[in-house]
Amino acid sequence: MNILGIDLGSTQTCAIIAQKDEDGLKIIGFAKTKTSGVKKGAITNIELASKSIEEAVSSAEMMSGVHYDKVVVSISGAYTKSVDSVGVVNIPNHEIGIKEIHRAVSTAKHTANLPSGYEIIHVLPYNFKVNDLEHIDDPLGMSGNRLEVSTHIVISQESHIKNLKKAVELADLRVDNIVLSGYASSIACLDDSEKELGAVLIDMGGAICDIVMHMGNSIRYNDCLQIGSINITQDLSMALHTPLKEAEKIKLNYAAFSMQPNTLIQIPNIGDEKFDEVSLDAISNIIYARAEETLMILAKILSDNRYTNSVGGGVVLTGGMTKLAGLDELAPTIFDNKSVRLASTRKDLINGFNEIFNDPENTCAIGLCLYGAGHFTPYELDSNEKLRYKGEIENFNRQIKQDFTPQKEEEEIQSEIFNEDLQENDAISIQEQLNFKERKEKKPSVFSNIWHKIMNQF
Repeated sequence: MNILGIDLGSTQTCAIIAQKDEDGLKIIGFAKTKTSGVKKGAITNIELASKSIEEAVSSAEMMSGVHYDKVVVSISGAYTKSVDSVGVVNIPNHEIGIKEIHRAVSTAKHTANLPSGYEIIHVLPYNFKVNDLEHIDDPLGMSGNRLEVSTHIVISQESHIKNLKKAVELADLRVDNIVLSGYASSIACLDDSEKELGAVLIDMGGAICDIVMHMGNSIRYNDCLQIGSINITQDLSMALHTPLKEAEKIKLNYAAFSMQPNTLIQIPNIGDEKFDEVSLDAISNIIYARAEETLMILAKILSDNRYTNSVGGGVVLTGGMTKLAGLDELAPTIFDNKSVRLASTRKDLINGFNEIFNDPENTCAIGLCLYGAGHFTPYELDSNEKLRYKGEIENFNRQIKQDFTPQKEEEEIQSEIFNEDLQENDAISIQEQLNFKERKEKKPSVFSNIWHKIMNQF
């Protein structure tokens, strides 16, 4: 199975094709293009956004040389909300199976208080209760007459989902699943210990910072800050009075500049051909001020959250903005009493090109491929309101094998019966021919009888 992950970001579109087989998941195609028609995570021009998707996917296909079987697309946290809901069902046969879990999660979905004009992206169970026993990790196979589930439901405006699907469809693609971008990044970055202890993942992108809080088996909180690395570009452009394109180059090359202190850089002015010399200190102050402000706002969001004190795994930062020189030293000073690490994709989950893994810009797109391959929460309702669960692909393959093997055996048995019948029919046919020949030889003909009567008269 080949999975296509499409991360439609505000500044760039990333398309990755991953191949899933018996050896695991491997990246075989990759491409990035500059995004047009998207601002602050929202589509503002469907046709331009579609062209960005089409260009990235076409290049990824050309690199991989294969076609995709499943398309998984990210949705920005800028236009998503979340609600919590509880579902309770009775278990008549006192044994909890997949159907009973599905009923409980679906009940939580139906009882949720959803705002008008919103659709469900994920229904994520974070706690199960069987009878009076709480904090059940996995109720499958347990005995009980009552199952209760607490869920975190991610929703988005119906119009935004339709615009996203339309942009993808105009690129001649069909969306199989829509996944919250922060959720996809957490799949790619967080290890099992961080999930168990609880961790905050912040994907610092071009125009927004997606925030998800993963605790235990699922996401408990998601939010978004509409500030990103493009704000640093704009600050540099205004402060240095240089075109946005030149300001972006300065930002991207800042790491190289910082290795050469007391360096003067020549930059063009806006609207004329003149060049000004700017010191590295001036550039550093502009970048540092915006980066510090962004991290302080993120820290304030976390400090106001009721789950933050329960998070023992610290803060994990990923996304393109984390490549900014000096951010690894600045971030720990902002998030008090929390360990902070800069992360890219976990290499134990997927194989492929090292340059793709090591670039934190790609974590969301890789996470989308991982989601399509079955790396999600133990149970959840996806964007199609279909129950997804750990091991579903293995169970599906096992079921196919079970369905196929008896059919094959039955075909072989039927073939043997047919051959036996054929041999028996052949034997009967040969025997009938011999009997007929014998009767023919023994039985006198009509002419022979008349001849004998005539001869007897003489």
